[in-house]
Amino acid sequence: MEKWDQQTIENFRKDLLHWYDKEGRNHLPWRKNTDPYRVLVSELMLQQTRVDTVITYFNRFMTALPTVQDLAKAPEEQVLKLWEGLGYYSRARNLHRAAKVVAFDLKGAWPKSYEDLLTLPGVGPYTAAAVASIAFHQVVPAIDGNFFRVFSRLLKIDDDIAKPKTRRVFYEAVAPIVDPKRPGDFNQAIMDLGTSYMKTTDPDTLHSPVLTYNAAYRDGVEDQYPVKTKKKKPILQRYQALVRYNEEGDLLYEKRPQTGLLADFWTLPLRPIASIEELEGVQLTVKPITHVFSHRKWEIWPVQVEDTGKLADNQRFFSADEQAALALPKVQHKILQELKES
Repeated sequence: MEKWDQQTIENFRKDLLHWYDKEGRNHLPWRKNTDPYRVLVSELMLQQTRVDTVITYFNRFMTALPTVQDLAKAPEEQVLKLWEGLGYYSRARNLHRAAKVVAFDLKGAWPKSYEDLLTLPGVGPYTAAAVASIAFHQVVPAIDGNFFRVFSRLLKIDDDIAKPKTRRVFYEAVAPIVDPKRPGDFNQAIMDLGTSYMKTTDPDTLHSPVLTYNAAYRDGVEDQYPVKTKKKKPILQRYQALVRYNEEGDLLYEKRPQTGLLADFWTLPLRPIASIEELEGVQLTVKPITHVFSHRKWEIWPVQVEDTGKLADNQRFFSADEQAALALPKVQHKILQELKES
């Protein structure tokens, strides 16, 4: 691992922030000010989601719920509907819980330190560091995928970023480098650098504003960083989705359990099967509908079944208008679209 002396650190800060001031993505709506509420909402939305996609969601969310108090008072169904399509809905539920803690338990007073922000529901090390540095000027590195990629190349850090203990290695290496006067801008500059000149694939290293600090490029091994073991392939699970209408043409939905994938969402009743031979009902598609979660891959076969009149406690029929008002997970939208087309 490269070790920088104090002069190199100061030169790096100056060059990075000079570039950020000129070319950083300061047009992004969540960067208009450093309100901790806006920072928290944007950071949770940006996890696992492209920036271009988040812009629309963020603006819509802020229009509907402009303050942390508005979010705290909002019904969960409204929050989930505003989040619909972003996926990872536990983020939305945790954001809602965090807003209630700030608005009601803390009387609107935000935790300001990295350690105190970690006590909010759903706020992990990266999010806490981002809010602490951007909103409250705490000198702490916000270590995410961009951070790993940028500094693994700059400093030639060989530790496997897929291992949780590696975060501490990066933290200790980079904490002395974070600009003490502009820690929030420093972290956001690293984010921008990691999505432009130092991308995962096809980086434009030759034009990078920090080229002279890039040890991996200098040594001709940039493509080897960051070091990361491959994820295991997601486990395949097959389901039949029961398509059942009542006499009025309303469609049957079933509320998912409170824990596990798609917790507390309404979906068509899903029943596990080992193979297509186990389908019970009229097969409605030639191919299965597929949806990949981080560790699971679902194959779903819609089958139409008769209305028996009996409903379980977690089942009910929804009209077309009622379905439109529901916050539905992406996989459910896929099923409905397939049914519409078939």
